[in-house]
Amino acid sequence: MRLGKASRLRLRREFLAVQDRGRRLPASDYAVLALDNDGRNPRLGVTVSSKVANAVMRNRVKRWVREAFREVGSDLPPVDLVVIARRGAPAAGIDGARLALRQALQALGGEVR
Repeated sequence: MRLGKASRLRLRREFLAVQDRGRRLPASDYAVLALDNDGRNPRLGVTVSSKVANAVMRNRVKRWVREAFREVGSDLPPVDLVVIARRGAPAAGIDGARLALRQALQALGGEVR
């Protein structure tokens, strides 16, 4: 299932706004930044640097983060999230992405299933 346009950060200025004004949330192999988005749906932006891995693994890490967001997204308050993968993200697998978003959800004061 695709992550629709309404659930994604798509413009550079949206990413920069979250990175400049957002707060850093505790996460394991990822840096997670959150910024309130005026009552809309929670939205996700994913960044994976070429320093993390090759192109195939970077795309895999992005898919893992989007899948974890689909699982947790309904429990999130209306925030814009930017998830930045660190070097340990490929080794952590999809469970690492799930853990990072659940930790972010807890930091935002939400319930974890």
